[in-house]
Amino acid sequence: MTGSILFDAVVFLGGAIICVSIAKRLGLSSVIGYLLAGVLIGPYVLGFVGNEGEDILHFAEFGVVMMLFLIGLEIEPKNFWNMRKTIVGMGGIQVGGTMLLSYFLFILLDYDWKIALVISMAVALSSTAIAMQTIKEKGLMDTTFGISSFSILLFQDIIVIFMLGFMPLLTNTEGSPTAEIGDQHTKLLDNLPIGLQTLAIILSVFSIIVAGRYLIVPMLRRVAKTGVRELLIAAALLIVFGISLLMEFVGLSPALGAFLGGVVLSNSEFKHELESTLEPFKNLLLGLFFMAVGASINFIVIAKSPLTIGGLLIAVIILKAIVLFVTGRIFGLKLDQKLLLTFGLAQIGEFAFVVLSFAFQLNILGQDQMDMLLVITALTMSLTPIISMINERFILPKIGTKESVKRPMDHIAKSQKVILVGFGHFGSTVGRFLRSHGVEATILDQDSNRVDFLRKMGFEVYYGDATRRDLLESAGIANAKILICAIDNPNVTKQVAKLVKEKYPHVELMIRAKNRYDAYELLNLGMENIYRESLDTSLSLAKDVLSKMGFRKYTLTRQVQNFIKYDEDSLRRLAAEPKGGDNYIFKARKELEEQQKLMEKDFERGIVELDTHWDSDQIRKALNKNQNK
Repeated sequence: MTGSILFDAVVFLGGAIICVSIAKRLGLSSVIGYLLAGVLIGPYVLGFVGNEGEDILHFAEFGVVMMLFLIGLEIEPKNFWNMRKTIVGMGGIQVGGTMLLSYFLFILLDYDWKIALVISMAVALSSTAIAMQTIKEKGLMDTTFGISSFSILLFQDIIVIFMLGFMPLLTNTEGSPTAEIGDQHTKLLDNLPIGLQTLAIILSVFSIIVAGRYLIVPMLRRVAKTGVRELLIAAALLIVFGISLLMEFVGLSPALGAFLGGVVLSNSEFKHELESTLEPFKNLLLGLFFMAVGASINFIVIAKSPLTIGGLLIAVIILKAIVLFVTGRIFGLKLDQKLLLTFGLAQIGEFAFVVLSFAFQLNILGQDQMDMLLVITALTMSLTPIISMINERFILPKIGTKESVKRPMDHIAKSQKVILVGFGHFGSTVGRFLRSHGVEATILDQDSNRVDFLRKMGFEVYYGDATRRDLLESAGIANAKILICAIDNPNVTKQVAKLVKEKYPHVELMIRAKNRYDAYELLNLGMENIYRESLDTSLSLAKDVLSKMGFRKYTLTRQVQNFIKYDEDSLRRLAAEPKGGDNYIFKARKELEEQQKLMEKDFERGIVELDTHWDSDQIRKALNKNQNK
């Protein structure tokens, strides 16, 4: 029974649902829940998953591949090129510094220089899966910390190619098992001269770029014309798996190839469709990956050498933390951003499994060394979310920016009645408009560089995560009347809304929603003042189009107000319906028909013909008639 695929599926899904639900209820990252589930179902606790854990880990690495493909979709080639200095600079300092310090550490521990060099390569690599998942969960991708982390992780994903290419030079064993080195190198290319291998790598990268424009996009257009949803899903998976297979064939990282494929397709019309199609697969496989990491923690190896493993574990985390902190300092990051970077990337990553396995197959590492290093890698990954949580809850609140700088020429109210959460493009527009009318707002934002800028501009700013009750208290929510939530992350928005509604019922919530479906969720949570970010802009454009076609401006303004009212009423009636089902589609079509009828009745009542307020042409004609009399 335990060897059944269905049994394994039930165990993994059940463990994920239970442990992740508990983790989220406790306010922890979902990564912690997945890792804990893996430990519990693994061979050393409940024993539901046995030796097949390594195969599951290998399969689950497709989650990392898909994640990098989706990240690539979000980055336009021009922006990627603009980031090259940050990628090479921060990534180079982090990898070089970590390798240097860890190499000397293991030399001092009396390891052979070749073994020390291989271990230093593995230690230099951080976990893209854990770091990026955490950053996206917390909505920090656009912060200085998020950009810096992404740059370092991307450099690591690139440099691992050269590490794998260099390692065969460290072995003196003739006929070493390079033909059996797993999925990163193939028999065909390993037997080719170095020059031809390099040419194959260059051609594979070039083929991805060419295929993106002349093969993949035309294929997606043909698939889209069929109107069959599952074909589009199959096409999206084919793209990711095909690119990954090509990268493995030439000995490159599948994740790096997937990222490149994403960048190539980032300007295509199918960008958003690919994102929405692959997102569920990515999340599921990433969860499976974290669980496989948890299941791979060998407690027998830990029991044999607890002091050695514990000492190396602490040493590696401290060593990486020092290098990351110094890297952040060199590039001018603020203290809070440096701490987020330090604690967020201080683990050994998933590509270390590949590097260590390759070294073992080349006879550079022995079995005991391999087992110990794999345990240390898994433990550092497991501890990272916990360390990051300690940093965010106990360290950052004590050192985060909380005071504002007020310019003498600006009027700053002593007690702000409005709190504005999020000061990006949306929030800054709201804040500046309020300020132009003499209404100051206490602003909360998670990007410390943005916070410093706002303080210099005279805004009262608090740095930190608005889902923390202590931060809201510091911002004066007890005496506030209104809280504006202008965050662009729907998950964080819901957390803030729930907290304020439960703990501060006297505060009126005014919430930004990215689209209609986010608005549905907020309505179902009991929120009333919801503002869809695209609604007013869309209607403003439509109003201007009709104005240029000769319709009266005052009439159009009235009609826009009516449209918003009808649409808001419809939104509330549809909020409780399960989305995507036949019943929802039926009711939504009825609502659209009814809304169209109401708008037409407004015209039938003579608004267009009789309503001449604000109409400059009508006023001008009337004045001309009076002057001619």
